[in-house]
This record gives sequence, structure tokens and C-alpha cells, in this order.
Amino acid sequence: MTRVLVVDDEPQILRALRINLSARGYEVTTAVDGASALRAAAERNPEVVVLDLGLPDMDGTEVLAGIRGWSTVPVIVLSARTDSADKVDALDAGADDYVTKPFGMDELLARLRAAVRRGAAATEEDLPVVETASFTVDLAAKKVVRGGAEVHLTPTEWGMLEVLVRHRGKLVGQKALLQEVWGPAYATETHYLRVYLAQLRRKLEPEPARPRHLLTEAGMGYRFQV
Repeated sequence: MTRVLVVDDEPQILRALRINLSARGYEVTTAVDGASALRAAAERNPEVVVLDLGLPDMDGTEVLAGIRGWSTVPVIVLSARTDSADKVDALDAGADDYVTKPFGMDELLARLRAAVRRGAAATEEDLPVVETASFTVDLAAKKVVRGGAEVHLTPTEWGMLEVLVRHRGKLVGQKALLQEVWGPAYATETHYLRVYLAQLRRKLEPEPARPRHLLTEAGMGYRFQV
């Protein structure tokens, strides 16, 4: 059973998610505030987290920062905040997805399944190791090494990098990249790409402001250059 931690202070939402997720075979843990969410995350080691931003004791981004300090578990932010700046802030803080309230249960479940797939360990074999002048990408081991040390990537950061590396030297369109990493429902969420590419550049490029390997083709897409 896939372990899910749902964090929300609205009893009706917690109840609806617990019922719907349990009926689909998920093992559900719930929390009503940030402190109990962080405890549950440490004790239960969930495989995906659904996190409300408006919690009574702290902002959800603080909970997200606490989880990101030790875990790469996929996190879906659930919030009534609809401003695009709030979405970018949450993604910048390490969220993998952002769903606004009120939400459709079918859409949330689809996004939850996509997050679990991104976070699942792959067992692919015979995949190449791609070396650049700045870092090395091992597609089979799903890891990146820079300066002799492994770089800590979230599942979504890895997913985006993996697609670009697999198509190295070729232009990957915005829509194609969104659909490959996040799924068909995300074809217009171009701000996701900007946020995650900036994060990858900060972690991998010697000069993030002047990238050598993770290139933007204005208005079209992105290209990975060895």
C-alpha cells in the first residue's frame, strides 16, 4: 500500500480525502497542523504528502521546508491561494505540484498518482552515464555527481533533467516536457518549467546565470548540451 500523509485543518477535506484514498488502497495518515505533520512525516515515512498551506500553527511552506531538509518525498500543495506568485513560491520551496481549492477529487487523485510515479525508484538497466565538463549524470542509478559529491535532487528535478539528458543535443518543447514529467493535464503550466530549470541550474551549472548545459530556447523549449 502506498503511504500518504494528508495535512489540512479542515475536517471535511481530511475526511473526504481519507475516505477516497483508503477506498483506492492507499494507507492514509492525517495531520491538522504543521507540528503534527512534521512528526508524522518523520515517523510514518510517507511516499507522498498532500499539504495545505493555511495551517493554524505555521505556514505550509515552513512544513515543506522542514520535510525538504531530510526527504525528497513528492509533495502536492493544496491551497485556496490562486495567485500565480503563491504557486511559484510553493514550487520554489520544493513542492512537486500545486492544486487549488476547491478541487475535483478525480483531478487530485490523478496528480497524486503522477507524483507517486515520479517518486518511485526505477529499475532500468543498460542506461548510459552522461558526462559533461561540470557534472556526471548516471541514468541507470538515477543520480548526479558534481565535484566528486552526489547532488541532492528531488524526484521532479530528476524527472526534468532525465528527459533533457535522454534527448541531449535536441530541442525538447515546453508542452512535450510538461507532459513527459507531469502528465497531460499540465500542458500549459509553463511556470513549472521556469522554476525547476532555475533550481537545476543552481545545483548543476558553474554559473547559473550563464548556463552551459541546461539551455533555454526562448518561446520554444529547452536543450541539454554536454
